[in-house]
Amino acid sequence: MENIEIKKATLTEIDQLQQIGKQTFNETFASGNTEENMKKYLDEGFSVEKLTTELRDKNAEFYFATYNKKVIGYLKLNFGQSQTELKDDAALEIERIYVLKEYHGKAVGQALYGKAIQVAKQTKFDYVWLGVWEKNPRAINFYKKNGFVEFNKHIFMLGEDKQTDIMMKLTLTYEKIK
Repeated sequence: MENIEIKKATLTEIDQLQQIGKQTFNETFASGNTEENMKKYLDEGFSVEKLTTELRDKNAEFYFATYNKKVIGYLKLNFGQSQTELKDDAALEIERIYVLKEYHGKAVGQALYGKAIQVAKQTKFDYVWLGVWEKNPRAINFYKKNGFVEFNKHIFMLGEDKQTDIMMKLTLTYEKIK
C-alpha cells in the first residue's frame, strides 16, 4: 500500500490515540478474552489520564500510521526507565504495534516496525525487545520474520486474567565505516 505516512503523535491528538488504541486492541483480542476483562483493560489502559502521562513521558514515543489523513495504526516505543520490563539503557522496547483489521496484510505494520528500527538505530541501541501474547501467532510470526528470537516470558494482566507473553529480541547490527 502506497502513501502510508508515519508521524509522531502529540498530546493534541490524544482523542485519535485513544480511539485507535481501543479499536485495534479490541479487534485483536476480543475473541480470545471475556467481555469483562476486555472492558477493564480498555478503560484503564486507554484512559485519557494514562495516555496523557505516556504522551508527556520523555522516554516514550507514539507514532501514527496514516493513509489519506486517516489514522490506521500506531506504534509505542519505550526507552530507559519507561520500559515495561527490562529497563535497559542499551535497549528500545516496542510496546505496541497495532493496525486496524481492514488494513492487515497491507504493509502498515511493517512500516511502523521500520520506524521503530530507524529510531533504535539513530539512538544507537544495542537491541530491540518486545512482549507478544503466546496466543497471537500472527504477531509472533511477524516478529520472527523480522529476525526476532524468543528469550524469556512474562505475565501480562488483561483485566483479571494472567496471560503469558513471549519476550522476543532483535540484536541490532551497524555497518562499519571503512
